[in-house]
Amino acid sequence: MYWTLELASHLEDAPWPATKDELIDYGIRSGAPVEVIENLQALEDDGEPYETIEEIWPDYPTKEDFFFNEDEY
Repeated sequence: MYWTLELASHLEDAPWPATKDELIDYGIRSGAPVEVIENLQALEDDGEPYETIEEIWPDYPTKEDFFFNEDEY
């Protein structure tokens, strides 16, 4: 299983929290690439919902990871 920013971005609007099956269903319905579906299928399924995308991919960048110079605008 591997994630890239492009692949993970397909799950940004997923209905969090969501179970593994709900995420797979969302990925299929939203037209996510097959790599996203394969990654989701490889997740552990303990029946508990995933609260955020960071639980699936801990390295997912958040807005705090980017440096914005708000003074320019």
